[in-house]
Amino acid sequence: MSVNLNDIKREFTKFLKRRNMKITQSRLNLIDLIASYGKHFEVEELVNWIATQTDRSVSRSTIYRTIKLLQEFGVIKEVIKLSNRTIYEFVAGKAHHDHLVCVECGKIIEFVNEDIEKLQDEVCEEYDFQPMHHRLEIFGVCSECNKSGVT
Repeated sequence: MSVNLNDIKREFTKFLKRRNMKITQSRLNLIDLIASYGKHFEVEELVNWIATQTDRSVSRSTIYRTIKLLQEFGVIKEVIKLSNRTIYEFVAGKAHHDHLVCVECGKIIEFVNEDIEKLQDEVCEEYDFQPMHHRLEIFGVCSECNKSGVT
């Protein structure tokens, strides 16, 4: 799936207007930066990376507030909770997927399994439950850590 960042910025601008919030160039530029980061992230990791990508300073608080707004808007999702860490990803244009998380090295593997999706639908139907969203995180040890005998 391809994603048009200009369309996202246009819709995000409408989203901000509906909430009577400021539409700043910093907020719109952050969409480009976050989309170009290209991997899962913790907010502090993203803050540090953004500082190396732009000659104009973007405040930490602007990044945190904009990420929260982009979550509400639906283009960023909290995908993994691990200890005291919260990991996000830019999901615009991405199909639903789940995650395998290595507890040793932190590697995140995305996967799609239609059998799991079908089973979840069947369980919801069995209980007459209307799902809104879900996430599946499987924590374990990746093949590289297994080979190196880390565990």
